[in-house]
Amino acid sequence: MTEQDRVTVNDPRGPVNNGLGPQYVFYGAGADWMIRKGVEPRRVAREDRVRLADRFVPPVGYRVAADRLADPGSVVLLEASPGSGRRAAAIMLLHGLGADEGADEEGIRFEELPATDQDEDPLVPGKGDRFLLDLSGIADEDAYAKAQDRLAVRRALVQEAGAHLVVVLPSGMEHARAPHLEPHTVTLGRPRGIAVVTRYLRMDRMPFRPADLGNTDLQRLCDRSPMRELARLAGLVRTARDSGRFGADFAGWLDQAMHAVTDRAGEVGRQVATVRTAPERALLLATAVFEEADADTVYDAWHGLMRTVRHEEEPTTELAQTDFGERLAALGIERDPDGRLRFGRLAYADAVRTYFWANFPGTREHLRDWIGRAAGLRGLTADDRVNVVVRFGERSLAVGRPDHLFDLVVRWADRATGASCDPRAVAALEFGLSHERFGGWFRRRIYECARSGPLSDGLARVLTNACLQSLGATHPDQAMVRLHYLAARKGEAAREAREALLDLAGRDRRLYRLLIDRLRDRTPRDPRRAETHLRLLAELLRSDRAPDPPPWPDLFLGWETVFSQPPTELWNPLVSGWLNAAAGDRAQEMALDVMVGATHGRTAALHRLYAIACTWAGSAHHPSRAAVAARFWQQIDHAQYARTERAGAGPRTTEEAR
Repeated sequence: MTEQDRVTVNDPRGPVNNGLGPQYVFYGAGADWMIRKGVEPRRVAREDRVRLADRFVPPVGYRVAADRLADPGSVVLLEASPGSGRRAAAIMLLHGLGADEGADEEGIRFEELPATDQDEDPLVPGKGDRFLLDLSGIADEDAYAKAQDRLAVRRALVQEAGAHLVVVLPSGMEHARAPHLEPHTVTLGRPRGIAVVTRYLRMDRMPFRPADLGNTDLQRLCDRSPMRELARLAGLVRTARDSGRFGADFAGWLDQAMHAVTDRAGEVGRQVATVRTAPERALLLATAVFEEADADTVYDAWHGLMRTVRHEEEPTTELAQTDFGERLAALGIERDPDGRLRFGRLAYADAVRTYFWANFPGTREHLRDWIGRAAGLRGLTADDRVNVVVRFGERSLAVGRPDHLFDLVVRWADRATGASCDPRAVAALEFGLSHERFGGWFRRRIYECARSGPLSDGLARVLTNACLQSLGATHPDQAMVRLHYLAARKGEAAREAREALLDLAGRDRRLYRLLIDRLRDRTPRDPRRAETHLRLLAELLRSDRAPDPPPWPDLFLGWETVFSQPPTELWNPLVSGWLNAAAGDRAQEMALDVMVGATHGRTAALHRLYAIACTWAGSAHHPSRAAVAARFWQQIDHAQYARTERAGAGPRTTEEAR
């Protein structure tokens, strides 16, 4: 049981090992996150939840919570101390609901709900859906009171729909908890730390015996450390093994990992205290941020950092100064045979970065500007750039500055040329979205950008990418809202957002239905963009966009909106596409009846459908087309005759009124 795997619920990907240094866990981004392969997100989500289940150690009280959650409409509130793996327990409780089937049921949602107020569409749960609500970050009584009010509404919806909800409660706020929540609350204990470490090591196929874990210092660490630290310890043992630099036996790897998690902060503090000059400290930090990069690139990054912090160069030639290699050696930095730089001690670079961001707060904006430029150095590989982005993101979010990371997203995206996304901006935004504490901050920021004034094409593309690939898997309803705002803009980037929106809706019947409802609702409410909404709706209702089998009631509502107003040129591809579908598959002939019914017998609309069918039937002389057209005309005639009996009744289109 661990909070190291505290992934955003619906798209947590596994740990990504970035070379021989420390391991960086990308919550919400897999090893191929820079090269999307169109993998269906629900399948990926289940794979990663299975990975978490392999490493999960149930705490005391877990079985009680699981039994309460089993019934449809159940809501369970988890009370546990910070660091006990409470979020991982919540994920596993929800995941366990599908364990007997061996796979998630088709159409079942597994999502995290926002903990704070957001201007989003209301929750519409379905039977069997699973939701996580993490309130553990709330520390204010007023905010907690509002969260409990929202929880009451959500709880009623979940119970009525037969869904399941697990809530992680904030620690230390028991006195402010509403009395009606007590019957739903389960208290979880802390799992045995040594069991967590053992489970992780075994899953990493680590060669060890139980006696190898009998170290007193290790036992003390397991008894006191948060679960995330124990997971990090196990990951560092694996890193030490895989690096090949710390011996060939488990005892040596464990010793290095123990020193990394217990001693590194003090070691860095002592070193910085002895390194007094700005160039030496800048080189120490530049190497920590660009570890594993080419030495010449680190050299350029080092000088870039000194310029950024306005350090004045010595007025002598470089040949008269201490050479680069001597500076590196004095700081304990190694240059491997390939010319790449690294620290000799395991996880030392991570400790250096942590120290500088924590202890030099006045330089953080300078560091942001430096990374903004240095992450584009020519000597960096694609992996180097991602490493730099993630390392900066980790530190910025650790000190509570998500705005620094988003500033770089905007800066890199705005400078992008052509039709591609800047990979640094994509990586930074995905990292922010997947962060447990600040993921909601980044979701809100995207929402504000999508609704606000002008955006550069580069930024619009990055936001679109994030909505489709990250939010589309973790928070699909929110992704759809944001993509809709992006799609309602003008320009090529807006066209790409429209494609992304339609693609997202096509992945899930529920999302398809929600988007139809949203577009129908926005068409009369937003006159400035009414035609844009209508065009999107017409595109969504095409035969090649509809789910299989087609949801006829939803299509009826959508066609009803399209057929009730101009521009009628939108009708041609829409109607012709469904006539083609009916000609190729008799099961699709229901579309003929539904389309005619959606006109409500309006004369101009029926005439338009008749003309489209004539053009379609005459464009290719084929018996199947003639038969479909004849049936369609027959349906139109029936509707027309019915209208003559009640002439003048019913609503009229704008076109009829002219």
